[in-house]
Amino acid sequence: MDEFGPTDLKSILHSKRANIYYLQHCRILVNGGRVEYVTDQGKQSLYWNIPIANTTTVLLGTGTSVTQAAMRELARAGVLVGFCGGGGTPLFSANEIDIEVAWFSPQSEYRPTEYLQAWVRFWFNDDLRLAAAKAFQHARAARIREQWQQRALRDAGFSVDAGRLDGLLERTRRQIDLAQDNTCLLTEEARLTKALFKLAVDTVAYGDFTRAKRGSGTDPANRFLDHGNYLAYGLGATATWVLGLPHGLAILHGKTRRGGLVFDVADLVKDASILPQAFISAMRGDDEQEFRRGCIEALTRSESLDFMIDTVKTVALDTAALAT
Repeated sequence: MDEFGPTDLKSILHSKRANIYYLQHCRILVNGGRVEYVTDQGKQSLYWNIPIANTTTVLLGTGTSVTQAAMRELARAGVLVGFCGGGGTPLFSANEIDIEVAWFSPQSEYRPTEYLQAWVRFWFNDDLRLAAAKAFQHARAARIREQWQQRALRDAGFSVDAGRLDGLLERTRRQIDLAQDNTCLLTEEARLTKALFKLAVDTVAYGDFTRAKRGSGTDPANRFLDHGNYLAYGLGATATWVLGLPHGLAILHGKTRRGGLVFDVADLVKDASILPQAFISAMRGDDEQEFRRGCIEALTRSESLDFMIDTVKTVALDTAALAT
């Protein structure tokens, strides 16, 4: 049998990788050729392996440090690394006094340019950029219909009224097609999300609910929505990095927002996967860790990163074809 070494192994595609790590109060270093994080338990240090070849994103929360050697290996494996505040809540294109976030993308001169070239082919045309935004919103609505009627949600106590859901999504489909500019499209996006909140509240009998601004909500559902949305942003950042698309080339959330494209891509799965889990966890009395585990399981089970990457690829190529 021919022998082969680690360098001969093929890297796992980012869309097929299983792991997202949020780490706090630990050190990340290279030990015996492996990237590990170290936690202290009394006088004993515990070492835990990070399977970097099967990891998309590592979020480093409070009390963390990372060595240069570990960053080198993470970059080599194509892992997106972010420094964030407590609870795994990074921000994109925003400045907060109490939460500072830095995202570090692995650097390589051999990143793909196929989808960037397709993206810029249509991006400077207002009509084509609107067409791409509409395609995103149609994909978002279809994803909501598919995910909200999954058996896993019903088993968890989230048995949505299918007729009411179909009515909401059919109306939004018509409004998307009729939208004449980004403002109209953003208005419809907000209207649908508000209606979905109401449907979710009625589905689990949550009681009174008002969506609060980020960080100002005191009830569990609001806190979980804030927390879970940042997981979606992490996947959005990973999807755009994998395809080589700069975060500033947004199609819906504003051309002047440096991370606008991350918001666009994250919206493909936020309402579909995060929103129902937030209300399920709130009704169950889950803590933050249990909720985060539920979100990651839902995102993995539904192959959300695969869906995001495939949608962006399709929209890039199809919209670019209209420009020729």
